[in-house]
Amino acid sequence: MKPLPRLMMSALALAAATLAAPAHAVGRLVDVDVIDRDTGAQLPVYQHRGEWWIAGRPGARYAIQVRNAAPGRVLGVIAVDGVNVISGDTASWEQTGYVLSRGQSAQITGWRKSDAEVAAFHFTALPNSYAARTGRPDDVGVIGVAVFRERYVPPPPPVSAAPWPSRREGKFQGEPSAAAAESAAPQADASARERAAAPAPRLGTGHGERETSYVSNTSFERRSSRPDEVITIRYDSRQNLIAAGIIANPVQQPVPRPFPESVRYTPDPPAWR
Repeated sequence: MKPLPRLMMSALALAAATLAAPAHAVGRLVDVDVIDRDTGAQLPVYQHRGEWWIAGRPGARYAIQVRNAAPGRVLGVIAVDGVNVISGDTASWEQTGYVLSRGQSAQITGWRKSDAEVAAFHFTALPNSYAARTGRPDDVGVIGVAVFRERYVPPPPPVSAAPWPSRREGKFQGEPSAAAAESAAPQADASARERAAAPAPRLGTGHGERETSYVSNTSFERRSSRPDEVITIRYDSRQNLIAAGIIANPVQQPVPRPFPESVRYTPDPPAWR
């Protein structure tokens, strides 16, 4: 197999935000959780057999909230249902992603359509998901974030002493030129996943209405060709998670009523026998 060429990494830089660290976030280098945009609530995360799960509400818009907890910049390659959220390609590690500065938080609210617009994420039945509608239904029901640290580039060596130019020359000799960052990463190996049968139609992520969302392009050189961390959050409807034993089935306790029945007048008691 031929090695991949060294490619310029054109990643997307998000506008800085001041979001608080999520209470139920998953991750080490970055904190990741999912927000129900219609209610503003952070979706609880359930751990089951070594995997993280959330319960999506059919029809609800959602956002993937990411906060950089690492000491430097990081690149997050984000995939939903096995599809890169920026390019729409079947997801792999070497693809483009979002760059976050130290301590920066951002919400990824949809499939990117341009530098100024996204198509909103929303939970929907699997056949209506973007992945299924584009012929890729096998990986519906999972959110992935591959996190890369930035490669440290040492400062340039000091310029040897030389006479300063006179004002009439108008140039500064020996000034170092800027060099663009490069990145290379191998393609991730595809892995088969076992999927439990669900009692109701599984959830996927739809291609919703267009919304304004601005980003800019930046360069990022990965420290390693493999992710420093891969975060996986699976999702389905609450009904299916209860059926699979991921969420405990709530026992319906009878609620005491102050006035169980309502009558106009007090009836007579039963006759004596």
